[in-house]
Amino acid sequence: MNNSTSSRPRSTVERVNANLTKRYAKERRFKRMGLGAIIISLMFLVLLFGSIISNGYGAFWQTYVQLEIHFEPEDLDPQGSRNPEVLSAADYGGLVKSTLRDMFPKVKKRKEKRKLYDLVSSGAAFQLREMVMSNPDLIGSTVQLWVPADDDVDMLIKGHIDRHKPESDRRVKDQQIAWVDALQREGKIEKRFNTTFFTAGDSREPELAGIHGALMGSVFTLLITLALSFPMGVAAAIYLEEFAPTNRFTDFIEVNINNLAAVPSIVFGLLGLAVFINFFGLPRSIPLVGGLVLTLMTLPTIIIASRAALKSVPPSIREAALGIGASRMQTVFHHVLPQALPGMLTGAIIGMAQALGETAPLLMIGMVAFIVDVPANMMDPATALPVQIYLWADSPERAFMERTSAAIMVLLAFLISMNMLAVLLRKKFEKR
Repeated sequence: MNNSTSSRPRSTVERVNANLTKRYAKERRFKRMGLGAIIISLMFLVLLFGSIISNGYGAFWQTYVQLEIHFEPEDLDPQGSRNPEVLSAADYGGLVKSTLRDMFPKVKKRKEKRKLYDLVSSGAAFQLREMVMSNPDLIGSTVQLWVPADDDVDMLIKGHIDRHKPESDRRVKDQQIAWVDALQREGKIEKRFNTTFFTAGDSREPELAGIHGALMGSVFTLLITLALSFPMGVAAAIYLEEFAPTNRFTDFIEVNINNLAAVPSIVFGLLGLAVFINFFGLPRSIPLVGGLVLTLMTLPTIIIASRAALKSVPPSIREAALGIGASRMQTVFHHVLPQALPGMLTGAIIGMAQALGETAPLLMIGMVAFIVDVPANMMDPATALPVQIYLWADSPERAFMERTSAAIMVLLAFLISMNMLAVLLRKKFEKR
């Protein structure tokens, strides 16, 4: 009997130890699987960002060609009147062409001249025009000037065009490569920081295209979205969570809010097209309509996040405030709302980040239009940064592919900044 009773505890302990060994082995396997999943995710993330940065970094640099421009009075202002209309209509492109012919005097044939003119961007003529319009005293003088090179020359200098391929397989011909090499030997070609990318609007020429117009359109659109969606979303959340009675009507509202959060964004674009443009008659392609559409899209997200923040406030705070004689309104706005504000701000910024990256609803209301001018207010025609990326990605030129990746980098930097702002605001209000 003693032997049998003493053997039972040992067998039980052995079984427990065996089970513990299996459980610990399963835990270690699960940890390794989780760690492997994280490592794989980080590898794909690094690959994605590495691909974007490697493709888009070159867009922040632009190739320039040095020209010695003589502002010929007979070509720009024959009568010497300095009339702005005459100066504006002058042939500045002819000045660029004559300078190139002087630099390469052996070029005589018309076909060769066309290839020579293609070394310099068409924006050089506009650059000369702006200089003369701002300072007419330049007429009659000679100026050493750096002008943007054509996008094909820019791609050649950056190494994106293989000069060893057959001439028929590349956009830059052998003769043009010889001219570029000659300019490089003379120190008349160099790469500079591409300020045009940040200061100009869209253009059909890649070397003249910038994101300033799209960036301002996104800023105006987001300001309108934030000004409308945050107060309305917080007010709706406070009412539903603190004041609304529990009945079928409020249940119906809650179900529809949750359903609207899962509606595809293009549906909101169709709604904006039907209501704001067709019914109210607002102009297409303006940030005001874009902001109204994105407000409808982000409201469910902000309401849900704000209600979750209100629910996270301990009930004891409400009970204590009511116990010392505070009214229901005072309890909510003096005690509950300050505690829930960090979560509300986080939800609002997440909603703004979602709105910043949306393209489909903006396409439906016409913000896909080709707009060169930078919008000055919310009623000017504009596009948005995601739409600009979409338009450039559809362009066949290699230089536009480079600018597409650069615009994605700017958009990601904007999103990261918004998320960092959310973290800082949350910590600030949590300390209070």
